[in-house]
Amino acid sequence: MPIDLLLYAVIAGILIIWLRNTLGTQNGDERQRPNPVAEHEREQDRRGRIVDITDSVEALGLDQDGAISAFQGIDLGDKSVEDGLKEIMRADRSFDPHRFVAGAKDAFPLIVEAFSDGDIPTLQSLLSPKVFSAFEQVIDTRASAGETVKTEIHAVRAATVLDARVVERMAFIKIRFTAQETCVIRDRDGTIMSGNPDKVTEMTDVWTFGRDIRSKDPTWLLYETADDVPEDHKTPIPNAG
Repeated sequence: MPIDLLLYAVIAGILIIWLRNTLGTQNGDERQRPNPVAEHEREQDRRGRIVDITDSVEALGLDQDGAISAFQGIDLGDKSVEDGLKEIMRADRSFDPHRFVAGAKDAFPLIVEAFSDGDIPTLQSLLSPKVFSAFEQVIDTRASAGETVKTEIHAVRAATVLDARVVERMAFIKIRFTAQETCVIRDRDGTIMSGNPDKVTEMTDVWTFGRDIRSKDPTWLLYETADDVPEDHKTPIPNAG
Protein backbone atom coordinates (compact mmCIF):
# COMPACT_ATOMS: atom_id res chain seq x y z
CA MET A 1 0.00 0.00 0.00
CA PRO A 2 1.38 3.46 -0.88
CA ILE A 3 2.65 5.36 2.11
CA ASP A 4 0.22 8.26 1.55
CA LEU A 5 -2.83 5.94 1.58
CA LEU A 6 -1.55 4.23 4.72
CA LEU A 7 -1.14 7.62 6.38
CA TYR A 8 -4.70 8.64 5.41
CA ALA A 9 -6.07 5.35 6.81
CA VAL A 10 -4.29 5.91 10.13
CA ILE A 11 -5.60 9.49 10.36
CA ALA A 12 -9.16 8.34 9.51
CA GLY A 13 -8.96 5.65 12.18
CA ILE A 14 -7.82 8.15 14.79
CA LEU A 15 -10.65 10.55 13.84
CA ILE A 16 -13.27 7.78 14.15
CA ILE A 17 -12.00 6.81 17.60
CA TRP A 18 -11.94 10.48 18.69
CA LEU A 19 -15.46 11.14 17.46
CA ARG A 20 -16.82 8.02 19.21
CA ASN A 21 -15.18 9.03 22.48
CA THR A 22 -16.30 12.64 22.20
CA LEU A 23 -19.89 12.24 21.00
CA GLY A 24 -20.63 8.71 22.08
CA THR A 25 -22.94 6.24 20.42
CA GLN A 26 -26.44 5.13 21.31
CA ASN A 27 -27.38 1.48 21.36
CA GLY A 28 -30.69 1.77 23.24
CA ASP A 29 -29.27 1.04 26.71
CA GLU A 30 -28.06 4.56 27.55
CA ARG A 31 -29.79 6.60 30.18
CA GLN A 32 -31.58 9.55 28.59
CA ARG A 33 -30.44 13.00 29.67
CA PRO A 34 -33.10 14.87 31.64
CA ASN A 35 -35.01 17.49 29.71
CA PRO A 36 -34.62 20.70 31.73
CA VAL A 37 -37.88 22.10 30.38
CA ALA A 38 -39.78 18.97 31.36
CA GLU A 39 -38.11 18.94 34.79
CA HIS A 40 -39.14 22.58 35.32
CA GLU A 41 -42.72 21.82 34.28
CA ARG A 42 -42.87 18.90 36.71
CA GLU A 43 -41.52 21.12 39.50
CA GLN A 44 -44.09 23.82 38.71
CA ASP A 45 -46.86 21.20 38.75
CA ARG A 46 -45.65 19.92 42.14
CA ARG A 47 -45.66 23.41 43.65
CA GLY A 48 -49.01 24.17 42.09
CA ARG A 49 -50.59 21.27 43.95
CA ILE A 50 -50.57 20.71 47.65
CA VAL A 51 -49.94 17.05 47.09
CA ASP A 52 -49.45 14.91 44.00
CA ILE A 53 -50.77 11.49 45.01
CA THR A 54 -49.29 8.44 43.29
CA ASP A 55 -48.39 5.92 45.99
CA SER A 56 -50.81 3.19 46.97
CA VAL A 57 -51.93 2.39 50.48
CA GLU A 58 -50.49 -1.10 50.04
CA ALA A 59 -47.04 0.44 49.64
CA LEU A 60 -47.53 2.13 53.01
CA GLY A 61 -48.54 -1.12 54.69
CA LEU A 62 -51.87 -0.13 56.16
CA ASP A 63 -52.29 -2.96 58.62
CA GLN A 64 -52.13 -3.40 62.37
CA ASP A 65 -48.35 -3.18 62.42
CA GLY A 66 -47.58 -1.10 59.33
CA ALA A 67 -49.96 1.73 60.19
CA ILE A 68 -47.57 2.98 62.87
CA SER A 69 -44.66 3.27 60.45
CA ALA A 70 -46.94 5.00 57.94
CA PHE A 71 -47.01 8.05 60.26
CA GLN A 72 -43.43 7.91 61.53
CA GLY A 73 -41.82 11.34 61.28
CA ILE A 74 -45.15 13.19 61.04
CA ASP A 75 -45.85 15.60 63.91
CA LEU A 76 -49.28 14.61 65.23
CA GLY A 77 -51.25 16.68 67.70
CA ASP A 78 -52.45 13.56 69.57
CA LYS A 79 -53.15 9.87 69.07
CA SER A 80 -56.64 10.47 67.69
CA VAL A 81 -55.15 12.12 64.60
CA GLU A 82 -53.80 8.72 63.52
CA ASP A 83 -57.34 7.35 63.45
CA GLY A 84 -58.46 10.23 61.26
CA LEU A 85 -55.58 9.74 58.82
CA LYS A 86 -56.32 6.01 58.65
CA GLU A 87 -59.92 6.87 57.85
CA ILE A 88 -58.77 9.01 54.93
CA MET A 89 -56.41 6.26 53.76
CA ARG A 90 -59.25 3.76 53.74
CA ALA A 91 -61.53 6.14 51.84
CA ASP A 92 -58.80 7.20 49.40
CA ARG A 93 -56.38 4.34 48.81
CA SER A 94 -53.90 6.60 47.04
CA PHE A 95 -53.49 9.01 49.97
CA ASP A 96 -49.93 9.30 51.32
CA PRO A 97 -49.75 11.28 54.61
CA HIS A 98 -46.02 12.00 54.27
CA ARG A 99 -46.39 13.48 50.81
CA PHE A 100 -49.42 15.44 51.94
CA VAL A 101 -47.57 17.08 54.85
CA ALA A 102 -44.55 17.84 52.66
CA GLY A 103 -46.84 19.38 50.04
CA ALA A 104 -48.71 21.40 52.66
CA LYS A 105 -45.40 22.81 53.94
CA ASP A 106 -44.61 23.89 50.37
CA ALA A 107 -48.08 25.39 49.92
CA PHE A 108 -47.95 27.50 53.09
CA PRO A 109 -45.30 30.04 51.94
CA LEU A 110 -46.71 29.96 48.42
CA ILE A 111 -50.16 31.04 49.63
CA VAL A 112 -48.92 33.55 52.23
CA GLU A 113 -46.63 35.28 49.75
CA ALA A 114 -49.26 35.19 46.99
CA PHE A 115 -51.69 36.90 49.37
CA SER A 116 -49.04 39.49 50.21
CA ASP A 117 -48.38 40.16 46.51
CA GLY A 118 -52.06 40.17 45.57
CA ASP A 119 -51.47 37.24 43.21
CA ILE A 120 -55.10 36.40 42.43
CA PRO A 121 -54.50 33.55 39.89
CA THR A 122 -52.29 31.61 42.34
CA LEU A 123 -54.73 32.06 45.19
CA GLN A 124 -57.69 31.07 43.05
CA SER A 125 -56.00 27.80 42.15
CA LEU A 126 -55.23 26.84 45.77
CA LEU A 127 -58.14 28.18 47.84
CA SER A 128 -61.72 27.02 48.20
CA PRO A 129 -64.24 29.56 46.84
CA LYS A 130 -65.20 30.79 50.33
CA VAL A 131 -61.62 31.33 51.49
CA PHE A 132 -60.66 32.88 48.15
CA SER A 133 -63.52 35.37 48.47
CA ALA A 134 -62.28 36.44 51.92
CA PHE A 135 -58.69 36.81 50.69
CA GLU A 136 -59.75 38.73 47.60
CA GLN A 137 -61.84 41.14 49.68
CA VAL A 138 -58.84 41.97 51.89
CA ILE A 139 -56.63 42.45 48.83
CA ASP A 140 -59.18 44.83 47.26
CA THR A 141 -59.53 46.82 50.50
CA ARG A 142 -55.78 47.07 50.79
CA ALA A 143 -55.48 48.29 47.19
CA SER A 144 -58.20 50.91 47.73
CA ALA A 145 -56.32 52.25 50.75
CA GLY A 146 -53.05 52.32 48.82
CA GLU A 147 -51.40 49.94 51.26
CA THR A 148 -48.81 47.37 50.27
CA VAL A 149 -47.68 44.25 52.08
CA LYS A 150 -44.31 42.63 51.49
CA THR A 151 -43.84 39.20 53.03
CA GLU A 152 -41.01 36.71 52.83
CA ILE A 153 -41.33 33.31 54.48
CA HIS A 154 -37.81 32.29 55.47
CA ALA A 155 -38.63 28.82 56.83
CA VAL A 156 -41.56 26.65 57.89
CA ARG A 157 -40.29 25.38 61.23
CA ALA A 158 -43.14 23.04 62.11
CA ALA A 159 -46.30 21.54 60.67
CA THR A 160 -48.39 19.72 63.27
CA VAL A 161 -51.41 17.73 62.13
CA LEU A 162 -54.16 18.61 64.60
CA ASP A 163 -57.13 16.82 63.06
CA ALA A 164 -58.04 14.57 60.13
CA ARG A 165 -61.47 13.33 59.18
CA VAL A 166 -63.82 12.29 56.40
CA VAL A 167 -67.17 14.07 56.12
CA GLU A 168 -69.37 12.41 53.51
CA ARG A 169 -67.23 12.59 50.34
CA MET A 170 -64.82 15.23 51.67
CA ALA A 171 -61.53 14.66 53.51
CA PHE A 172 -60.28 17.44 55.80
CA ILE A 173 -56.86 17.81 57.45
CA LYS A 174 -56.07 20.59 59.93
CA ILE A 175 -52.44 21.69 60.36
CA ARG A 176 -50.78 24.19 62.69
CA PHE A 177 -47.91 25.93 60.87
CA THR A 178 -45.08 27.71 62.65
CA ALA A 179 -42.94 29.78 60.31
CA GLN A 180 -40.33 32.50 60.34
CA GLU A 181 -41.15 35.50 58.20
CA THR A 182 -40.41 39.12 57.46
CA CYS A 183 -43.52 41.23 56.90
CA VAL A 184 -43.69 44.96 56.21
CA ILE A 185 -46.90 46.94 55.62
CA ARG A 186 -46.60 50.39 54.03
CA ASP A 187 -49.14 53.14 53.35
CA ARG A 188 -49.63 54.80 49.97
CA ASP A 189 -46.69 57.14 50.68
CA GLY A 190 -44.34 54.23 51.37
CA THR A 191 -44.22 54.89 55.11
CA ILE A 192 -43.94 51.73 57.20
CA MET A 193 -47.13 51.13 59.17
CA SER A 194 -46.14 47.76 60.60
CA GLY A 195 -43.15 45.44 60.61
CA ASN A 196 -39.43 45.77 60.10
CA PRO A 197 -37.68 44.67 56.89
CA ASP A 198 -34.61 43.67 58.93
CA LYS A 199 -36.43 41.70 61.63
CA VAL A 200 -37.48 38.05 61.35
CA THR A 201 -40.60 37.23 63.37
CA GLU A 202 -42.49 34.02 64.09
CA MET A 203 -46.02 33.42 62.89
CA THR A 204 -48.39 30.59 63.83
CA ASP A 205 -51.54 29.85 61.85
CA VAL A 206 -53.95 26.91 61.72
CA TRP A 207 -55.13 25.93 58.26
CA THR A 208 -57.54 23.23 57.12
CA PHE A 209 -57.14 21.61 53.73
CA GLY A 210 -59.89 19.65 52.03
CA ARG A 211 -60.41 17.43 49.02
CA ASP A 212 -63.28 15.56 47.39
CA ILE A 213 -61.97 12.01 47.72
CA ARG A 214 -64.18 10.78 44.88
CA SER A 215 -62.69 13.27 42.46
CA LYS A 216 -59.92 12.32 40.05
CA ASP A 217 -58.29 15.67 40.73
CA PRO A 218 -55.67 15.12 43.49
CA THR A 219 -55.51 18.83 44.44
CA TRP A 220 -56.13 19.74 48.07
CA LEU A 221 -57.59 23.23 48.56
CA LEU A 222 -57.38 25.51 51.58
CA TYR A 223 -60.80 25.45 53.26
CA GLU A 224 -60.20 27.34 56.50
CA THR A 225 -57.67 29.72 58.07
CA ALA A 226 -57.37 30.80 61.70
CA ASP A 227 -54.90 32.89 63.68
CA ASP A 228 -53.78 30.38 66.31
CA VAL A 229 -51.51 32.73 68.29
CA PRO A 230 -51.90 36.50 67.79
CA GLU A 231 -48.51 38.02 66.98
CA ASP A 232 -47.38 41.54 66.22
CA HIS A 233 -46.11 42.42 62.76
CA LYS A 234 -47.24 39.21 61.07
CA THR A 235 -48.85 38.86 57.66
CA PRO A 236 -52.53 39.69 58.24
CA ILE A 237 -54.02 36.45 56.89
CA PRO A 238 -57.82 36.73 57.22
CA ASN A 239 -59.73 34.22 59.30
CA ALA A 240 -61.92 32.47 56.76
CA GLY A 241 -63.82 29.28 56.18
